Amino acid sequence: MYLNRRFIIASLGAIGLAGCNANAQTTQAASALPSDLRPIANAGFANWSASFRTRAAGAGISAHTLDAAFADAGYIPGVITRDRTQIQTRRTLEEYLSIATSDERLTKGRQAIARYANTLASIEARYGVEALIIAAIWGMESQFGEKRGQIPVISATATLAYDGRRRDFYESQLLAALRILERADTTPAQLRGSWAGAMGHTQFIPTSYQAYAVDFDDDGRRDVWADDPTDALASSASYLARNSWRTGLPWGSEAGTGGLSGRIIQPQRSGVKFAVTRNFDVLKTYNNSDLYAIGVGHLADRLGGAGPLKGSFPPDANGLTKSDRLAIQRGLTARGYDVGTVDGVIGAETEAAIRGFEAAQGLAVTGFATRELLNRLR
Repeated sequence: MYLNRRFIIASLGAIGLAGCNANAQTTQAASALPSDLRPIANAGFANWSASFRTRAAGAGISAHTLDAAFADAGYIPGVITRDRTQIQTRRTLEEYLSIATSDERLTKGRQAIARYANTLASIEARYGVEALIIAAIWGMESQFGEKRGQIPVISATATLAYDGRRRDFYESQLLAALRILERADTTPAQLRGSWAGAMGHTQFIPTSYQAYAVDFDDDGRRDVWADDPTDALASSASYLARNSWRTGLPWGSEAGTGGLSGRIIQPQRSGVKFAVTRNFDVLKTYNNSDLYAIGVGHLADRLGGAGPLKGSFPPDANGLTKSDRLAIQRGLTARGYDVGTVDGVIGAETEAAIRGFEAAQGLAVTGFATRELLNRLR
């Protein structure tokens, strides 16, 4: 995760709506959270909050904003659990791109682009960042708005600041979140996001919101939380433009296929190579990961009509290619097992389906995708 934007790699509604409807939606969203992600009373947290409020007041936050922000705030134990276990599953580039450009994501992306074509065109015209790149960031960050996060940002950032492992960082995020409320861009109840405070359609942390968010629809609020993604998409374009995005320059291409000059990278050993440009580096300011930047760029290309990569990746540790893993997922699906998205990536849902199949067949239950399993499913 690139600290200038949000803390983790990887990760509602307008104020002007009728109060009872907005409150009902917020209550419903909160009740849908797992119990460990709901704020609870905690004496140590309460003492820390009182001390922080004094510091926040000294930084210019009004008593009215502090009272409103902390009225329903509390300690969230699940945030600490996730912070302690945030080391991500190591995905190969092949797996990463399989997820980033799954058939489901491409279908949803094309529908979203069609729906917001005029908005995306207007954003591109103002900021010089191509509409497909902005759409791809939207798809990578929140599945085109479907997964924006429902955890209260005040409680989440306060919990992490109180915990102390990254106190200075999260106190700065909490203070920035309070300034969002002070400016009336949203309400405490609607200020929701990921467990680490990333918010909205394109997952800005509060300090990045303060620095880069824009009111593109001119309604007086920089509303990245609303169902309407306009301000969020424009804010991401603003971010890239201010980090020196060069209009008309491709992010890169598969080496040897696009006639593009640039430095050559090969993130996965024996896998596909890419020629990348300075715009690739700008994408990495959004998330400091080669895989992420390639994911955004390749998703943008696919949404624009390009085909899959032409090169190949080596077999996995079990000797299976992507086509083998797809065959396993399809075989399990045909037998009534839920593998999640059929994308050639063996994740938790596919492993659970394998275990179910193994148990039903009287086999040793491992959850491993193997050549033997593939042969049994064929």
